[in-house]
Amino acid sequence: MAMKYFRLGELFCGPGGLAYGAILSESKNGQYGIKHEWASDYDEDTCKTYRKNICPDNPDSVIHMDVRDLPIDELKPIDAFAYGFPCNSFSIQGKHKGIENKEFGGLYAYGIKVLEKFHPKWFIAENVSGIRTAGSKDFHRILSAMRNAGYKLNVHLYKAEEYGVPQLRHRYIIVGIRKDLDVEFKIPSTEPYKNIDISSRTALKDIPADADNNEQKKLRERVIGKLLHTLPGQNIWQAMKNPDFPDEYRIKENYSFSQIYRKLDPDKPSYTLTANGGGGTWGYYWEGAREITNRERARIQTFPDTYSFVGKYASVRKQIGMAVPVKLSRVVCEAVLNSFAGIDYPSIDMTKREKELALGISGEKDGRHDKRTTPNDNVENSVEGYEGRNYTSESSLEEGLSVQKKLEKTAGEP
Repeated sequence: MAMKYFRLGELFCGPGGLAYGAILSESKNGQYGIKHEWASDYDEDTCKTYRKNICPDNPDSVIHMDVRDLPIDELKPIDAFAYGFPCNSFSIQGKHKGIENKEFGGLYAYGIKVLEKFHPKWFIAENVSGIRTAGSKDFHRILSAMRNAGYKLNVHLYKAEEYGVPQLRHRYIIVGIRKDLDVEFKIPSTEPYKNIDISSRTALKDIPADADNNEQKKLRERVIGKLLHTLPGQNIWQAMKNPDFPDEYRIKENYSFSQIYRKLDPDKPSYTLTANGGGGTWGYYWEGAREITNRERARIQTFPDTYSFVGKYASVRKQIGMAVPVKLSRVVCEAVLNSFAGIDYPSIDMTKREKELALGISGEKDGRHDKRTTPNDNVENSVEGYEGRNYTSESSLEEGLSVQKKLEKTAGEP
């Protein structure tokens, strides 16, 4: 039996983490697969990376353009669609402005236009966990638009570390199946991945000496001094409590929780890699005093070593931080394909709150102040005592980011 391929279109495609996981996917019986049809992103280096790795023989299928100028009506027909619409409005760093953010808040609507134009059989949309509480009922508005475009939804907060990704990365993924199709998508179970070693040590071992994007960033002497007196897994605030921490490297502000100058713990998964941040937030190796390389970041995001990123160091760092982990994408895409093939697979149910979101039912509480969602989706960045639990409060991270901004202004350190 010849494999049937869904033609995938993608907006806000990033460097191709979602797409690469998708094109690696196939149903268990070999009936269904996914192939690239077109993609678009506003960032030029990102588009070059996508072309190089996803569709080197069809570079014109990747359109470097602001989505607000994209001629959606002129794109080729598709029967599958993916978009990780910009998270800037919904993340902590974006101050949870939601749809009211004029620059980014309404960009989800361009994905709705694609759904209404092409009526693909299924779609995947991804965004940060903060989307649920960013603005009053913004998430409901987005989900309602998806339902009104003709789709039944499955909404779930995926914890990437529970699917074999060596990183605490929590993202809402919405899977939509066209309402006229007798297909039911179920959330893939985490059970098959529970014994996978997701430690940073294992993730970063044996990187080839000649691997692309593996150059080390030169750090300022003051940053090196801080890191030399920081233990594995510690951030700057914890390191300053070490008895031998020199006064000359101390920071005056005193907050307990932050990712500033935090080293990876080799025996635990990485904390969340981000596309945007600032001085001291880029991730640091547990030994010595160095920033992790872009290739190490790519490993944490489960890109293969053969996946080459285009652009200067900072551009590549940003691309990797914005990507969907390849392994998580593949897990979800293969579940979609198995659903269309009618193949059962280990699955879990949506939580009560997630079902309410998927169906458009307002819960007892809603919006910015709703704290009852299960699982807890406040923050995934802290790795202290990692046992699959969350430790850091949202307010404490916002405090840390405020300090980070002060550091950038005063120190200008990379």
